[in-house]
Amino acid sequence: MSQEMRYDAVVIGTGQGGKPLAAALAGAGHHTAVVERGDVGGTCVNVGCTPTKTMVASARAAHLANRSPEYGVEVGPVGVDLQTVRRRKRDIVDQFRTGSERSLEATQGLDLIRGGASFSGPGTLEVKLREGGTSALRADRIFINTGARPAVPPVEGLEEVPYLDSTSIMELGEPPGHLLVLGGGYVALEFAQMFRRFGSEVTIIQRGDQLLKREDPDVAGAVADILRDEGVEVLLEADATRAAKAGEGISLAVDTPGGEHELSGSHLLVATGRAPNTDSLNLDAAGIEVSKGGFVKVNEQLETSTPGVWALGDVNGGPAFTHIAYDDSRLLESNLLHGGEASTSDRIVSYTVYTDPQLGKVGLSEQEARERGLDFRVARMPMSRVARAMEMDETRGMMKAVVESDTDRILGGAVLGVEGGELMSMLQIAMMGDLPFTALRDAPLSHPTLAESFNNLFTRLD
Repeated sequence: MSQEMRYDAVVIGTGQGGKPLAAALAGAGHHTAVVERGDVGGTCVNVGCTPTKTMVASARAAHLANRSPEYGVEVGPVGVDLQTVRRRKRDIVDQFRTGSERSLEATQGLDLIRGGASFSGPGTLEVKLREGGTSALRADRIFINTGARPAVPPVEGLEEVPYLDSTSIMELGEPPGHLLVLGGGYVALEFAQMFRRFGSEVTIIQRGDQLLKREDPDVAGAVADILRDEGVEVLLEADATRAAKAGEGISLAVDTPGGEHELSGSHLLVATGRAPNTDSLNLDAAGIEVSKGGFVKVNEQLETSTPGVWALGDVNGGPAFTHIAYDDSRLLESNLLHGGEASTSDRIVSYTVYTDPQLGKVGLSEQEARERGLDFRVARMPMSRVARAMEMDETRGMMKAVVESDTDRILGGAVLGVEGGELMSMLQIAMMGDLPFTALRDAPLSHPTLAESFNNLFTRLD
C-alpha cells in the first residue's frame, strides 16, 4: 500500500456524470481525483449511445437504400459489410474517448487515476491500480458514478451458451443468420431492428404482454406493428425457461399461453435490463445503503446514507439515460459549488428510443396520469396526417400528448415518428416554460416542417 493521498474530492467513474463533475470541482479550486477502472467516457461513449447510434445510422442507410425504388431512385442490389460498419463505429468511439481523456488530463487540479476503487472506510478508498499495486485515497467528498452493466436473467443453461449482450453484439463481423432477442425494452428493440436491416432473421421474445412495458399500450402496440412490418417476429407473453447449444446455434425453450415452444437461432442476444456496478465497491465499509437490486440509495439531492458521499448516474437507480447522468452532475455542481437547492423531484424526464422511426417520450404517459388520479385530456394523431411526413414517405407512427384539464398545461407526450426525439423536445421545452398547449396549437410554425404538426395535434384533444 502506497502512502495515503489526500484530496478535497474523489469521483469514482468517468461517465457522463462523473467527468463533468470532476472538471467542475477542479475548476472551482478543489484538489480532485477521478478514478477509472475501464475506458474513459463510461457506458455512453464506449458501449452505449455513441457506438449503438452510429450503427443505427448504418442500418437506416441500408433501409433507405432498399426503399429507394419507392422514391423513384434505382441503386441496384444492396449489401451490408458489417466489418466496415464495425470499423466506423470503433473509429468514432475512439475519437470521443480520446477527446475525453485529453480533456481530463489537461484539467488543472485534477488527477486521473487508472484502477478500481473500493471503500475501506468512511471517506477512504483503496484503488487497485491498473499498472499494479494499490493506492489509498482520502477525501471529504466522494462521488460514485460507476454506472451499470447488462444483467443476466435466471434462465436455465444460459451460462453454458455463447450468448451476446449489448456490448459483444457490436463486435460481430457478419450479420447473424437468425438472431433471437431476449427482452422487449429499448436496447432489445434497437438491436432487433438494426440487425433485421443488416439482413438477419430476428425473433423478439418478450415476457410481458407488450413491448416497452413503461409505455402506453397504444404506443407500444404501434412500435410492435412497425417491427413486424419490417419482418421482425415479435413473441409476447413468452417466458424463456431454458437455453442450450444446438449444433452451431442456440435453442431456447419458451413458455407461452399456447404451451411450450422450442426456438432455434444462430445467435442469442440477452437484453433484459441492467445491473449496477456496485458489487466491487465494498459499500458496507462506508455504511452506504443499497436497494434490493444493488443500486445506491439516494435522496432528491443525490446524497447517500453516508454523509459526504453522493451517487449520480445509472448507479443510483434513477432514469438510466446519459442526459440524466449529466443533469445529476449539474445538480451537484449547483448545490455544492454555487449554493443552489436543485432537486431531482422537479426534473422533467425525457428520452428517445432509437428505433426507426424514433420514439420520443417526455413527462407523464396517459397511463401514469390516470394512476395519479389527474383530470386530463389526450390528443392523438397518426403520422400519416403530418404533411411533411407524407412528403418524406415516413408516415409510420403516431403523436400523443396529455394535457391537464384545468390549466391547459402539457403533462407529457410521446412522438413515434420520423425525428420523434426532436419533436418530443419541443414538447419538453414548452413544459419547461410552463406554456399551455394553445401556445403550440396556435403558433405560426414554419411550413412545411414536422414541427407544425403540433398545430393539428392539439386540435384533437378528447
